[in-house]
Amino acid sequence: MLRYLLVLSRPRFWLYLAGPVLVGVAYAADSLPDLFSPPALALFAYFLVPANVFLYGVNDAFDREIDEANPKKDQKEARYRGGAAVHAVVAASGVLLVPVAAAAPRVAVPWLAAWALLAVEYSAPPLRFKTTPLLDSVSNGLYVLPGAAAYAAVAGRHPPLLAVAGGWLWAMGMHTFSAIPDIEPDREAGVTTTATALGERRTYAYCAACWLAAAAAFGLVDWRLGTVLLAYPLLVAGIVRSDVDVDRAYWWYPAVNTAVGALITLGGLWRLTNG
Repeated sequence: MLRYLLVLSRPRFWLYLAGPVLVGVAYAADSLPDLFSPPALALFAYFLVPANVFLYGVNDAFDREIDEANPKKDQKEARYRGGAAVHAVVAASGVLLVPVAAAAPRVAVPWLAAWALLAVEYSAPPLRFKTTPLLDSVSNGLYVLPGAAAYAAVAGRHPPLLAVAGGWLWAMGMHTFSAIPDIEPDREAGVTTTATALGERRTYAYCAACWLAAAAAFGLVDWRLGTVLLAYPLLVAGIVRSDVDVDRAYWWYPAVNTAVGALITLGGLWRLTNG
């Protein structure tokens, strides 16, 4: 059971939610103790594991029929088992956000509420954003919301809107790129997404455009952040030119995202320690 829940939570992607918390805290902190403040630690702990169990548990529960045609579920992911115990753990992981939000400064609560709404409605009826082209991409801005909440909780004010916009655009590109390997299984299941609507080649272009816009937004915050984000459109251009199989390239991105996130976080810490 524990092993199944671990696979369900996608350990390779844990930092997709917890990483933005680290970035948000690094740039919000005014002193070293702020890095280890109770709100910072609570948000990191929640978004490292419980939030992933909840997000992917809801996703897999409502995608059971679609996933029957997806070979990825037999390899690096798990098919949803269902059952009372699994449902209870997934639900409890979601409910756990309530005390975390209650203990956080009030300014962080709207960001957490927005994350909870998108985490559910991306997969679940009535909205089920993942089956509507463009909305499936836009709704995946949910991945930047933990970072916005962490910034607000530590700084006591909302994060810069350009930084949120840059993160949102990055998440849109990342989500749509991750949907490329699922184009054929989704088409077989009758599911329409941004990737199925555009096709593989135009989806690459869409992702590159999102990532270029993200780099531009971050560049307006700090040119160094924009320069780091240019790694994404350059990488996708390299993938297209080299004809690397997207099923292989897709699994590079947890490492790429971790490296880029670590570099951005270190920049925030350098600012803190060097004034």
